[in-house]
Amino acid sequence: MEVFQLLLSGLSQGCVYGLIALGFVMIYKATEMLNFAQGDMMMLGAFVAITFVNLAGLPFFVGFLITLVVMVGFGMGLERTVIRPMIGEPPFAVLMLTIGLGFILRAVAGAIWGSGPRTLDVPFAGSVLEVGGVVLGYENLVVIGGTALLCIALWAFFRYSRIGVAMQAASQNQLAAYYCGVPVKRVTSLVWGISAAISAAAGVLVAPVMLIDPMMGFLGIKAFAAAIVGGFGSLPGAIVGGLLIGVVEQFAGLYLPAGLGEVSAFVILLVMLMARPQGIFASMQQKKV
Repeated sequence: MEVFQLLLSGLSQGCVYGLIALGFVMIYKATEMLNFAQGDMMMLGAFVAITFVNLAGLPFFVGFLITLVVMVGFGMGLERTVIRPMIGEPPFAVLMLTIGLGFILRAVAGAIWGSGPRTLDVPFAGSVLEVGGVVLGYENLVVIGGTALLCIALWAFFRYSRIGVAMQAASQNQLAAYYCGVPVKRVTSLVWGISAAISAAAGVLVAPVMLIDPMMGFLGIKAFAAAIVGGFGSLPGAIVGGLLIGVVEQFAGLYLPAGLGEVSAFVILLVMLMARPQGIFASMQQKKV
């Protein structure tokens, strides 16, 4: 029973890592940039949800949807005003810019909402489901189920929508996509918006199982490790890497000496880099022309 509950907790935590890793991978595939403020976008999305749900008193699901829309707009505005002017600059400059952006977002969140931990009012908090003697928290089940629904929605979006196909084309070859009539700048902006919304969804989903504070964005470091483990450039790999790290972290925290659970994600990362640098899904293939 204990093993099963650890597995459930690990899967729910891994789903959060996987969703943040999806944001990393989407932006990298579209722009070849690394956004190290991705975890802080998750934190910002959680605070925006608190504003609509706790403070404005909106129903949870309405507040959740509005939060996603707000974060899409925030991501698109960020790309237009901060990231786009950096096109053509050395990758290291863009990397440092996103790291600095993370510090700014944490400071802004602390100034607006305070530095103390907050909780999000959700209708399923504290509810449990008992199956065969195993107690399952609704919070964990919602995280897993919500992640599955988001992944299905993203798959359908990229598979069947025109803008999703345009995003795939732009991620393969921006110049060729532009000559074929794809509005590359608009598509890139939308990618940043969607990645911000995905991270915000992760923040809302994890809110019932952890406190929300400006420092929670540091989860993005483990999510980045998950993206590398899964195969940087592979959307399914981001989820698989997140699940792997989440599950191992839970078991390591219980069965290994104190402190090793927290670093297990980076141990997995080091092992993967030594044994299979391309990641589980090995999706760092050459771009098509």
